[in-house]
Amino acid sequence: MVPKYKRILLKLSGEALAAKDSVIDGGFLAEVCKAIKRCTDMGVQVALVLGGGNIWRGRIGINISRPRSDGMGMLATLINSIAVQDALLQCGADAHVFSALEVQKLAESYSPEAAARCMENGGVAILACGTSNPYFSTDTGAMLRALEIDADILLCAKNIDGVYDSDPKQNPNAKRYKTLTYGRMLAENLKAVDGTAACMGDENGMKMLVFALHDPENICRAAAGEDIGTVVVPSETK
Repeated sequence: MVPKYKRILLKLSGEALAAKDSVIDGGFLAEVCKAIKRCTDMGVQVALVLGGGNIWRGRIGINISRPRSDGMGMLATLINSIAVQDALLQCGADAHVFSALEVQKLAESYSPEAAARCMENGGVAILACGTSNPYFSTDTGAMLRALEIDADILLCAKNIDGVYDSDPKQNPNAKRYKTLTYGRMLAENLKAVDGTAACMGDENGMKMLVFALHDPENICRAAAGEDIGTVVVPSETK
């Protein structure tokens, strides 16, 4: 398999890594990390952003302020990041966790330069704790980091195989887009990523691919530019 992209940022949802009865499905996580290792073996430079929804999502069931809730979500992404780091190390990959929050005993401090050095040396740069600010989702954090590290594409691995014109769980006739623009996605309120992330991608020319993670090999296929999922492009380029 020949890679299409030199440097990718892969965003993994926390829910995609969860098991029915536990926070993380260890067997599935191992398969995901083996696929990431195959990408680095192909010469692809890989950065990761993990969501935290399998551990903490919003303020469900608890009366807590939004900033504190978002802070808890950032820590949830750090927990997932450390788990992924360990799984990558176990399958022979080099991996470093870079945190936007100061947690010196658990992770290195994030900077675009440090993440780039890690990737250039063949390691996987795992970028934790979002933007370090409340009110920003991990989608926005992933888009920001993709721009900061000069990634060729943002790969969004989800529980769904692309962007649809309506909810395929509710509408059996929902149509999956092969390609669409950020502008159309925003205009039609297609919530593949949040609006802030979509606007950032549109304004700064970052291409995005939304694809299903159910088969971890899709990560390699995405890095090779195979026809999977939905490609989202800046409005002015289509």
